[in-house]
Amino acid sequence: MRVSVFGLGYVGCVSAACLASMGHEVIGVDVNQVKVGLVNDGKAPVVEERIGELIAEVVRTGALRATGDVREAITGSEVSLVCVGTPSEPNGSLCTTYLERVTEQIGAALADRSGRNGRHTVVFRSTMLPGTCLNLLVPILEKYVGGTAGVDIGVAVNPEFLREGTSVRDFFDPPKTVVGELDPASGDAVTALYDGLPGEVFRVPVPTAEAIKYADNAFHGLKIGFANELGAVCQALGVDSHQVMDVFLADRKLNISPAYLRPGFAFGGSCLPKDLRSLVHAAQRADVSVPILAHVLPSNSDHLQRAVELVERTGKRRAGLFGLSFKPGTDDLRESPLVELAERLFGKGYDLRIYDANVSLSRLLGANREYIETRLPHLAQLLADSVDEVLEHAEVCLVGTRDPAVLSALPHGDGPVIVDLIRLPDAEARRAEPGYLGLAW
Repeated sequence: MRVSVFGLGYVGCVSAACLASMGHEVIGVDVNQVKVGLVNDGKAPVVEERIGELIAEVVRTGALRATGDVREAITGSEVSLVCVGTPSEPNGSLCTTYLERVTEQIGAALADRSGRNGRHTVVFRSTMLPGTCLNLLVPILEKYVGGTAGVDIGVAVNPEFLREGTSVRDFFDPPKTVVGELDPASGDAVTALYDGLPGEVFRVPVPTAEAIKYADNAFHGLKIGFANELGAVCQALGVDSHQVMDVFLADRKLNISPAYLRPGFAFGGSCLPKDLRSLVHAAQRADVSVPILAHVLPSNSDHLQRAVELVERTGKRRAGLFGLSFKPGTDDLRESPLVELAERLFGKGYDLRIYDANVSLSRLLGANREYIETRLPHLAQLLADSVDEVLEHAEVCLVGTRDPAVLSALPHGDGPVIVDLIRLPDAEARRAEPGYLGLAW
């Protein structure tokens, strides 16, 4: 394919060189004439493993050249990759100035239809927040081109997952390829660029592609911070942190796995809250600052509060809660987030009814009974004997269980507002219904 790459920094330079080495005809574009000159001389404008010899080779064969002329690049290509920087503003917000400027230039060049053949596809590879492409960049393109995105011009978002220092290696062996497509033809143009590369290809809506890069980088930062904080605590307690993490990383079932990484309701139970409190307390006693670990429980509490606020926004006062125990299939109520939720709603004066097939006040024993008597002493008057009893009472129902009897009884359309705490199996269909509220989806 004939490809233009806008921005010859790390991402653009590596993308241009690697695409050229795959057999594409690539034109690099940059406002910095020094970078343009270096590329045309077969030299890399960035320091990166393997990039120097790669650029020398593809420039020598004619597969890559560079220019400062946007119209020349657009005329000579069918796909444009936008790889300009999106730095932080002083207040932490995303600077989109360079993105907007390049989009204007591309749009103006595309408006001259005599210089191109077929539909051109503009692919944004720069990191940008969800909504940036559709709400900011697409209108700019349509204004300058005088056409409709997805019809007259292709638009896609194609985030990169390149690590400086190993970016060439990462390009040819990516963890995944993500294509946010405005329409199927736009997605086809992008996937064709990477034909032959390993890794799964995900074709998703444009905002999803924008968000994925942030999910990845936030998690990477979280992992590094977690490991460093844990290491500091281990050192203070006289433990070899690398031995601890060797065992931690060996667990592929719960630790290094998809476990616990699906948005849902708050966590609770007899282990996680207690052990987090203990670890943070031990760190404080050792004068070790652990802001990530110290804020896990407050974050969890804030997430639970989101459910309360969803109920408040409905303006309704008769509430039903399905589920009470910490985990489905048990009667363990110790530090159950659903008990905490019931307590907050009851404390705010809601007329509450609760159904959990596994919870019977007469059967609660020991620590379980003591916990309920302390946190929710009025439980007996709140418990319902059936799903129907709750549905008949409630104007708003909170669903915190996957009990088949509950799921099959939940109405669609007319009936109580459904506040979904677990992402119901039919959540995707219910999201179109006015009486459905998802907690985090």
